[in-house]
Amino acid sequence: MDDLRSRMPNPLRFIPEIAGIAADLNKAIENAPIPQTTVLLVRFRAGLLLGSTYFTVRDAEALRAAGEPEERITAVATWHTAPYFTDAERVALELVDAVLTPNPTGERVSDELYARASTLYDDKALWSLITAIGHIGFFAPAALIAKPIPGMPPGQNYTD
Repeated sequence: MDDLRSRMPNPLRFIPEIAGIAADLNKAIENAPIPQTTVLLVRFRAGLLLGSTYFTVRDAEALRAAGEPEERITAVATWHTAPYFTDAERVALELVDAVLTPNPTGERVSDELYARASTLYDDKALWSLITAIGHIGFFAPAALIAKPIPGMPPGQNYTD
């Protein structure tokens, strides 16, 4: 792993304001009325959908640290048929799938999906879930273009 390099240097050298944005997003998500496990599952699923090794390694490690069993972590890839998730987790995973997967035949988040989500999450919780998905969306270009080093903590995940 010592020979792994990012494509680009640390963005904070060029745009230091990103640190404040990241901190504010993290704070909002940490204070969310949804379980942090749900946030981690959503982030991990997003990493899988985006094809980001950085996100998938980071969020699999975070799920393990949170005490999640390997069956649930590996089953995120096949959550549609896996028996390991609650209804609320399934809707959260379905929302991140809908947001990140193009739908050439219609809108990504259908009224039916929104209705199911709103029965499982009140307005504050649903906005918190949207913020968690948006957090991934905000940092997806960095993960895909700059390719931070997988397994390295923020601040040490870019080659300078």
